[in-house]
Amino acid sequence: MADSNLETVSSAAAETTRVVVTGLGLVTCIGSGRQVFWENLIAGRSGIDSVTAFDTSKFPVHRGAEVRDFQAADYLVRFRPSDIDRASQFAIAAARLALRDTAASVEDIEPEHSGVVVGTTSGEPRVIELFNDQYLAGCEFAGGSKFISNYPCNALAANVAAELGLGGDVVTIPTACAAGNHAIAYAFETLRSGRSQLMLAGGADSFSRITYAGFARLGAIAPELCQPFDLNRKGMIPGEGAAFLVLETVEHARSRSARIYAEVKGYGLTCDAHHMTAAHPQADGGVRAMKAALHCAMMDPAQIDYISAHGTGTLTNDRLETIAIKRVFGEHSRRIPISSIKSMLGHAMGAASAIEAVACVLAITDSCIPPTVTLETPDPECDLDFVPRIARRCQVDAALNNAYAFGGNNSSVVFARGAAQE
Repeated sequence: MADSNLETVSSAAAETTRVVVTGLGLVTCIGSGRQVFWENLIAGRSGIDSVTAFDTSKFPVHRGAEVRDFQAADYLVRFRPSDIDRASQFAIAAARLALRDTAASVEDIEPEHSGVVVGTTSGEPRVIELFNDQYLAGCEFAGGSKFISNYPCNALAANVAAELGLGGDVVTIPTACAAGNHAIAYAFETLRSGRSQLMLAGGADSFSRITYAGFARLGAIAPELCQPFDLNRKGMIPGEGAAFLVLETVEHARSRSARIYAEVKGYGLTCDAHHMTAAHPQADGGVRAMKAALHCAMMDPAQIDYISAHGTGTLTNDRLETIAIKRVFGEHSRRIPISSIKSMLGHAMGAASAIEAVACVLAITDSCIPPTVTLETPDPECDLDFVPRIARRCQVDAALNNAYAFGGNNSSVVFARGAAQE
């Protein structure tokens, strides 16, 4: 009986514990750091260009969204750039930028009670690519066993924790394009349970020849532009990057007088259980994820002021996401501004929904919605307000972030002004 009472008290405490966002850090193809990223996003600047990471001459497509002018040494203290590969470098940089943004040193936040959770699609596939290239060339692998040890997906979170000295929960979640939202959901529950005082939650992936080849073979890569919800859309554009949000309980944030950007109100995670790459034909998984997020947030659909769409630019994804939004929001769906920032950033894989989560938080903070910058001719089957071409100034008190992935994974997270305005 005593154990049952304790579980009831613990459950009640978790339900009343509020989780807030106090720091934002990014490495993206349109710039690194919160301010530069947001200025370029609102201005509609695109980071999509010709691929330089590898030779694409044997592919039918040649465009990507690569991070340019990134200097890993600017962010590394414990590691040298040669010790770890690109995705870990991105993750550490974004995490350090997020901590700087929250004006906290590692010592200030009690590292033994602080953790990191990273979402990813591929971890560090470039390590295996390099190993394979050198093997085929008859060369001894220059990186050695130390470099190979950074290949497994769990190395991303482990490297961030080692670089920053974080001794709490350290987790990598490899649920592909939904992973950033999964990471936020995991951190949300970790904080509500009392296991941690502060969590870095986000996603990271680097530009990969393996990933690029896979999407090219599927015929999913657009030849020039990513045009979500446009009648003439031809596919997605692979990208890379990292983003982290500093999450903590509202009590902990206030105890150190931290700036609060927004509140994480709730999340929904579902699986289509239908097909490895094809979404459910009636978008049931996406519908259930959004409904679960609203239920967890204890919010009505009419309270959502902005939806950050998964919006990859593929024919099926955009049509089904439109159907899902209509099914959840009914008539209100025609009044909600919706946009896809993949029109500028491409698809950063496991980092995508983390970057888009940051965009949701900044939309609330700045009262501005980023555009679907390449939307010129709306698809009649995608007949909602997808904020074409130009950013829109308007009040945003609550935003919903959607992310869908291979394997039928669906995730939605709700952010709101909440504690930030109190």
